Amino acid sequence: MKGYEAFFDGIQAVFERIRSTQGENIEKAAALIADAVIQDGVVHIFGTGHSNAIAEEVFGRANTLAPVNQVVDLSMAGSVNTVRSFYMERVEGIGALIFEHVRAQPQDVFLVISNSGRNAVPIDFARAAQEHGHKVIVETCVEFSLSQPSRHSSGKRLLDYADVILDNHTPFADVVVKVDGMQPGLGSASGIAGSMLVHAVLVEAAIQIQARGIEPPVFMHGNLDGGMEYNQSLLDRYWLRIRNW
Repeated sequence: MKGYEAFFDGIQAVFERIRSTQGENIEKAAALIADAVIQDGVVHIFGTGHSNAIAEEVFGRANTLAPVNQVVDLSMAGSVNTVRSFYMERVEGIGALIFEHVRAQPQDVFLVISNSGRNAVPIDFARAAQEHGHKVIVETCVEFSLSQPSRHSSGKRLLDYADVILDNHTPFADVVVKVDGMQPGLGSASGIAGSMLVHAVLVEAAIQIQARGIEPPVFMHGNLDGGMEYNQSLLDRYWLRIRNW
């Protein structure tokens, strides 16, 4: 089998595991988001390293709920000074500071992303959100997270601070393709699987909002004629709430 075919097969298997196991959790997470949006709240999405890319994927995105705030700290985003960010995300206390900078409103909900769920910054961020009374959705790989010791002094993992867990069911250590004679594996699934889960939740949330008789605040494609004109009212509505716009 060719390498790309093995990768496609591996990703398809992950998708099938997610679809067969995560429907109930997707609906629960979507309900939390629908409740927040209906109350004029915002969905704050945060991840460090490659998990930040999942947050960015749904931020200011066409055909996606507008009140999504990507919480980003460039020192841990993985896009600049990448190696340093590997270690920054392990430092305790920073996550709580990032949470305070969000200035969340009581009706807001949080979605925190970490495939391993063992590093201090997302753990502290999620804990701070819960301690302030917010619902927290966690996207992680449960099996892998439980297989590795926490790097937080409390011994807690990110999933310990979840009201709803979205389990991406990715292969152990995020290896999609194993090759004889190679110690590392090939192909990572967590970014693809995480993006699919988060998109699925936001789609379901919009459907639930519409089912309650309310028009979901969804962006139109900005490169479609009339798209930005349609989006302007949403930009005006949430301009003071979305810190990263």
